[in-house]
Amino acid sequence: MHSSMPPRAVSAVFDESNLFADVGLVPVMRLAERAGLAELARASVRIDGADNSGGANPAAKVTSLIAAMCAGADSIEGADRLRHGAMSTAFGGIRAPSTLGTFLRSFTHGHALQLHAVHRTFLGELAVHTPLVPGAGQLAFIDVDSTHKRVFGRAKPGAQYGRFKGIRTLHPLLSTICTPLARPVIAGVRLRQGKSADSRGAERFVTEAVATAAEAGCTGIRLLRADSQFYDAGVVAVCRRAGARFSITTGMNPSIKRAIAAVPDGAWRQIRYPTAVPDPTTGELIFDAEVAEIPDYTAFTGRPKAEQVTARLIVRRVRDLAKPAVEGEQGELFPLWRHHPFFTDSPFETLQGERQHRHHALIEKVIAGSKASGLAHLPSGHFNANAAWLTLWAMTYNLRENLSRGGSGSVCIRMPRTGGRRVRRVTFDDPGLVSGYGGTRVSPPSKGAAPCSV
Repeated sequence: MHSSMPPRAVSAVFDESNLFADVGLVPVMRLAERAGLAELARASVRIDGADNSGGANPAAKVTSLIAAMCAGADSIEGADRLRHGAMSTAFGGIRAPSTLGTFLRSFTHGHALQLHAVHRTFLGELAVHTPLVPGAGQLAFIDVDSTHKRVFGRAKPGAQYGRFKGIRTLHPLLSTICTPLARPVIAGVRLRQGKSADSRGAERFVTEAVATAAEAGCTGIRLLRADSQFYDAGVVAVCRRAGARFSITTGMNPSIKRAIAAVPDGAWRQIRYPTAVPDPTTGELIFDAEVAEIPDYTAFTGRPKAEQVTARLIVRRVRDLAKPAVEGEQGELFPLWRHHPFFTDSPFETLQGERQHRHHALIEKVIAGSKASGLAHLPSGHFNANAAWLTLWAMTYNLRENLSRGGSGSVCIRMPRTGGRRVRRVTFDDPGLVSGYGGTRVSPPSKGAAPCSV
């Protein structure tokens, strides 16, 4: 195929003053207004300075940044997409990227904590407008994990060579809340330096995550799930003080190995997974495993007796096939196993508890989605600006999740059950026309979706 028109014979003219690209921002920002986002930012984020150039009107700047992330911005410059077409007709208080960058760079650690408080309260308000965590009256899972985000430039504060050789990273810590009926929402985030240990600040972070879950309506059993980095007496003590349960991978230490070796052969229960499960050690897909429980295992025996904890140790084992049999050679004299233990006071029976613990991997989907959207970059050269950006992304994620579950009020919008990037492309990037704004109807293009009323 080729063009039959001569060069320079085609010109494009933008002559519709009521058209803008991201019609999905209308319902999402109206929902943010109903949940009191601007009021929360105005009351909690207080940035004082000699000329107040960065801290004036934090409500408008916080909402502008969240709207930009909803529309697909993954950098401060990306917020400029809010200033085209009829955006100024549909929305007020839009700020330029340069203003938003100045605002973020004015953050200190204390201001980042103020923004965390906004995030926690905003999550609770969103839960009021829709069943954000349905089933939380019976059971809710609180997942804690960390990740590394690669950054570039030697001058970026906090960027260090950490877990990955030759790669500079920052090291976010995050927690999510989900139920057997609901996808995860983000309970809390923290940004740390690249070399920070995974468990650094874990006790305080878990305390906040468990409290946030209660504020979001998790009134039933709250079960904290975490990897072996968080297998710590302090984390377990936090759960018990808050009335939460725990399910934490232990790793293999001498005490665990002795306990597993003492399990009789008849105690192992065969299970077959309906779909393959990736082995956390090798990444291979496994279909069969065996599970056993040690009912009274005492952990942290090297600590004072008051800090020791007795609970259940559940162990899953799979055959170690690292050295497959060779035809003509003698087979194995006895089976070799890889063991995956976790320590829990969950009230559920062994196989159910093991299945629930494996579902801790849901948090990895949240992490992967973040790196394909708002956290594709940590865009600033200031550490606390990046910490604020991380928290703003968490609020954006929860806002999108609320709409996808049918936020209350006059918002009428359907979002597909897919990852963040697909949701944004289908919903927020649909163009629409603004007509007679103020009692107002924003119409999407004729190719599909129903109109969104505001």
